[in-house]
Amino acid sequence: MPALLAEVTRSGFVESLHHGSVVGLLPSGETGISLGSVEDVVLPRSCLKPFQALACLSAGAPLAGPALAIAAGSHTGEDRHAELVVRVLGGLPGGALRCPASWPEDEQTRQRLSEPSRMRMNCSGKHAAMLAACVAARWPTRTYLEPAHPLQQKVLRTVEELSGETVVHTAVDGCGAPVYGVSLHGLARAMQGLVRTPVAEAMRRFPEYVGGTGHVNTVVMQLLPDVVAKGGAEGVLVLATAAGHAVAVKVLDGSPRATTAIGLTALAALGYDVSPAGEHLSVPVLGGGQVVGEVRVVF
Repeated sequence: MPALLAEVTRSGFVESLHHGSVVGLLPSGETGISLGSVEDVVLPRSCLKPFQALACLSAGAPLAGPALAIAAGSHTGEDRHAELVVRVLGGLPGGALRCPASWPEDEQTRQRLSEPSRMRMNCSGKHAAMLAACVAARWPTRTYLEPAHPLQQKVLRTVEELSGETVVHTAVDGCGAPVYGVSLHGLARAMQGLVRTPVAEAMRRFPEYVGGTGHVNTVVMQLLPDVVAKGGAEGVLVLATAAGHAVAVKVLDGSPRATTAIGLTALAALGYDVSPAGEHLSVPVLGGGQVVGEVRVVF
């Protein structure tokens, strides 16, 4: 059964509730916190990107530093992001990207542009990395998103190996890439394995390429330099420390507004000091431009 994870208060009135599941693992691998249906399969959505980046790296893609971070990230489409995507493509045309054209999430950048583009889509770093892996491994580039493609099979094996589970459901993500369903518990196990890889190191060192200016994942990693934070659509979030604490969150209504507060609260319950990011343990609710309530964690 799902658990009550957070509530939204306005002027002393409980206006909304967020139910879902959260699991936290200690560095030893023991479960430190478990609420809700943590063994149910979820679609990690963009929380899968670090594992897709790891598969690209192991396939031979020449990724390091910011390029590896953007491969694992959901960037906000700023100029520095689009420019880096071009470099990751390594001579391939932008048209080789199979992600949809999109407006950048960064509002200031969006106001300057006259049309959406694939380069600005928040998954373009991942797609560029996939193409770079195909070039390095001499695999076909036109069909790189097909589930039977050697690269996607490598991603599948990476997810299964790190999660300790057999994937029983494959779906199509919003960007067109395959996304593999695993349990929330398995997703946390996979994050424990990820923190020992170059992907996690790149995400920690270059958080501005995992999200962007003001993006909550970027801000959390800047405040907690030892932590990897990656959110996904439909209320999914993963957090992991270099020492091996790992948290996975799924909010059933799909809203991301409480996921960071939930994830940080769970990380604190594991004994990790999240006080530098304490302002993100709740979310203010506004009325007339003033704070009149909050989104607060209730477990």
